[in-house]
Amino acid sequence: MTHTAPVISAKRVVSNLRWWIASVLFLSTIINYLDRQTLSLLAPFLKVQYHWTNTHYAYIVIAFRVAYAIGQTSFGRLMDKIGTRRGLTLTVAWYSVVSLLTPLASGLYSFGFFRFLLGAGESANWPAATKAVSEWFPKQERGLATAFFDSGSSVGGAIAPFIVLSIYFRWGWRPAVIVPGLLGFLWILLWRKIYQPPASHPLISEAERDLLARENRLLDTGAAASTRMRDLLKLPQTWGTIISRSFTDPVWYFVTDWFPIYLVAKGIDLKSGVVAVWVPFIAADAGNFAGGIASGWLIKRGWSLGAARKAVVIFGGIGVTLLIPTIFTTNLFLITLLFATATFSYAAFSTIANVLPADLYESGAVATVSGVSGTGAGIGTIIAFLLVGHYSDVRQGLTTHAFDPIVIVAGLIPFIGMILVLLLVRNTEATRRGLVRPL
Repeated sequence: MTHTAPVISAKRVVSNLRWWIASVLFLSTIINYLDRQTLSLLAPFLKVQYHWTNTHYAYIVIAFRVAYAIGQTSFGRLMDKIGTRRGLTLTVAWYSVVSLLTPLASGLYSFGFFRFLLGAGESANWPAATKAVSEWFPKQERGLATAFFDSGSSVGGAIAPFIVLSIYFRWGWRPAVIVPGLLGFLWILLWRKIYQPPASHPLISEAERDLLARENRLLDTGAAASTRMRDLLKLPQTWGTIISRSFTDPVWYFVTDWFPIYLVAKGIDLKSGVVAVWVPFIAADAGNFAGGIASGWLIKRGWSLGAARKAVVIFGGIGVTLLIPTIFTTNLFLITLLFATATFSYAAFSTIANVLPADLYESGAVATVSGVSGTGAGIGTIIAFLLVGHYSDVRQGLTTHAFDPIVIVAGLIPFIGMILVLLLVRNTEATRRGLVRPL
């Protein structure tokens, strides 16, 4: 009689699962930006085809921003209620479908309608990703993790010209819009397979689960953080978080949505300047990581969380002022270099702006505060784009100088935002009461 030894199946785990999840969030952001960049890249050609002025184009972009601003708060709140996994699945499906339908547009109003729908769908990415980071990463890694997923915007913006313009010059604008839209459906399959909360994920190692559980215990404020909107808006830290994006995101969206038009206004041929279009995005990608790595390194060196984050904010606020010297030159290399340096600085600042909700609030309020700050950024962007469209048309006869006042303001606003963030984001009575986490 033979005895068969029992078979013991070992649990299959994935080492450092949190970074695999961050990688999927990074891919989501790339696709998000590929979809939205199609219009700005095609704008110089669509303006001619459909006889749009800069003001007309601004209206289409604003339609996206209005929906994006509303959606950030609405979907941010929704993410805190239904969870990141389900929420991102729904929103990526939404904007992917809209991208496939956009070729039905035939004029100003229909383009505006489809961009409005696209903005609504894409608005959930940052609140959801920030919430995922708060659930999956300890404080010393949150800056880098946020930089990682946020850098997808730079990568998406950098590769978009090669994909979108290549398709446009061969087949026209409609296929150039459809192809990026198809990628979202592939991403959903990957997302549904990999994402679960840490406590219930079947592939997480015990060491990683214990690390995150220990982090949550250390960050427990001892009191339930209020998730009521009116209570959150009473906190200076919430307003500091809102300002951190409201005073910086409009500058970034000026670059993403207007930079090709700006180069043409400077007398630069877009075909010969295609490299210049993507260089600021690569610089922003590097800035994302620099901001996250720098703040994490300072924390490991013994700096407090607040001091480490604010050091990067100061660097970013000062660096964006380098946009201003571009008004004095029409040299493509120098314009590209200055824009790249400014977007590097912006992105370092932006990384901190995006991680602040995870730093300051309990999980049940992270996506809500992130969404509200995104709405503030959306409102600021809408106001900025109305002014950009109007003043660039008014000054169109001033060869190579049509955008000068706009660029000066774009360089100064983040600097003002830096000062306000330093004043508002600090430990207060609300910290002692457990309404926000200490910095």
